[in-house]
Amino acid sequence: MAASNIRTGAEKSRPSISVVIPTRKGRAWLPDCIAGLRAQTLPPAEILVVDNGSRDGSAAWLAAQPDLRLITNRENVGFAAAANQGLCAATAPFVALLNDDTRPDPRWLAALLAPMLANERVGACASLLVFANQPAMVQSAGITIDRAAIAWDRLGGRPVGEAQQAGEIFGASGGAALYRRAMLDEIGLFDERFFAYLEDVDLAWRAQTAGWRCAYVPDALVYHLTSATSGEGSPFKKQLLGRNKVWLVAKNAPLRDLPLILAYDMAAVLYAGLARGEWHHLLGRLQGLRALPAVLAARRPARPAPLEPLVAPWRVPQRVGHLGVGRVEEEKRVEVVDRIGGSEGTKRN
Repeated sequence: MAASNIRTGAEKSRPSISVVIPTRKGRAWLPDCIAGLRAQTLPPAEILVVDNGSRDGSAAWLAAQPDLRLITNRENVGFAAAANQGLCAATAPFVALLNDDTRPDPRWLAALLAPMLANERVGACASLLVFANQPAMVQSAGITIDRAAIAWDRLGGRPVGEAQQAGEIFGASGGAALYRRAMLDEIGLFDERFFAYLEDVDLAWRAQTAGWRCAYVPDALVYHLTSATSGEGSPFKKQLLGRNKVWLVAKNAPLRDLPLILAYDMAAVLYAGLARGEWHHLLGRLQGLRALPAVLAARRPARPAPLEPLVAPWRVPQRVGHLGVGRVEEEKRVEVVDRIGGSEGTKRN
């Protein structure tokens, strides 16, 4: 680490944390992200950056930073695979995953670690993500999911004052999370077949059904520097969401909820197709069904996970009304799938 981040004797006695940052075309905001990590009150033991085939000078800038470990991919292998590369290379018993277009508060790592040290069954901790240019608005306070297997960013769009209660939640957004190595060793890493989107929901669901807990830490504040994806995103993104939704359900959903899931899912797909002429979600679901036998092989018997109650189908869009509001200047409006995808404060169903 840089000389300014030499750990004191007291800090050295605490368990160490590795930080993993998947990146693609992140040259514009990586310096701010890395600066935030260098300013941590609990300095990370190491910072690993996985570059997913960037062509914007990111790799050269990263290679010139003496306190970073760099892993380079010749092409974009997806968020899930890039994150896994970093998680596998990390050496600490706790590993934080952070998006490249964020700036963590100096107390971020110290705050995330506290619940882990207090309870050995806490396997993940979720941050409070806010929009950098609208810091009074929550982007994500973790992941929540209902019985129809519709996942969304918890408290998204709500005032920050409503997100100050710590507690146990369903899962952590992979955009700014801390994971316990022992949990990952037990349940496995991100499912790389997902490529991007819902991979963090799948991991959270597997953790819950294996008996691990996730803590929401409001003091672990992270500013999101770029915009959430406007609207519904690109056709490629919609297709990925549709495909991955099938796999998410196949791997994790209780059999008793399948009729509800199918009813809500069919209604959503038909509405998108008939009302808006968008059939990419349907194409993605058909892709998911073709690979279903291999995905079902990953399903394991498990205890029930805490799921939110259903709401009426027409109320579902209210959960994602905050998308696209945290915008910055035009040159930073980058489509998430064109970068690394996933874990980015987007609609998850």
